Amino acid sequence: MTDTPLLQVTNVTKTFGGIIALNNVSFDVNKGEILGIIGPNGSGKTTVVNCITGFVKVSSGRVLFRGETITGKPPHKIADMGVLRTFQIMRPYFSLPAYKNLVIPLCSPRARRTGGWRGGGKLGDRNTVSIDILEEIGFERDSYVPYKTTNTLPTGYLKRLELARCLALKPELIICDEVFSGLSMSEIASMVPLIERLQMDGITLIMIEHRLRELFQVANRVMVLNFGEKLVEGSAREVMADERVREAYFGSEVVEEVMKHA
Repeated sequence: MTDTPLLQVTNVTKTFGGIIALNNVSFDVNKGEILGIIGPNGSGKTTVVNCITGFVKVSSGRVLFRGETITGKPPHKIADMGVLRTFQIMRPYFSLPAYKNLVIPLCSPRARRTGGWRGGGKLGDRNTVSIDILEEIGFERDSYVPYKTTNTLPTGYLKRLELARCLALKPELIICDEVFSGLSMSEIASMVPLIERLQMDGITLIMIEHRLRELFQVANRVMVLNFGEKLVEGSAREVMADERVREAYFGSEVVEEVMKHA
């Protein structure tokens, strides 16, 4: 990790009519780290993701990526810079086979410019590259699963497909919006090493999560949002030791149980 933040969110405020969804939120994300963002429903977590990735316009404040202002840029321009996201409610091309969902981003300007996934220069056979990526994130290469129509896939595969579509664009930063939600314990157990491997490959991650036990296994730092404001930031133990966090919406008993396994 370097001393210069990869992503800087500075005094971001977002209002919807008279409702303040985010109020003067600031934080940095360092290259190579995993930042977890937690908080109760309605605390502003997904709004932060939408502001960073251009899906909503900030009311005030700014977002910088690699020192360049990305505030106000459309989502496709931000994605072309290497900032990708998954969606809490998955958004694949349901009518296409799973591997064809990756052929589309592999045809993008960023993929052409960067030379293909992992710089392999294999853009001439995008179908093969798509299967390679799916295998990397847990699809069985020799099974029929990568070729199945996406609307027939269970949640676990759809979550992995969300990540695979990001990887097809050779991301520098992936923002995961509740990637563990809806998964069984065995699926989560196999997802955790995948997240760790992405970090080892040099990808920076922001993880929005309700599954605290699993998040704390991989996150280097944790930030807590509450009512659209940053409540506290630090290590998992530092955050959970904060009395405001313990009493506001988790409860001391829940915190103690989570921290036993953190």
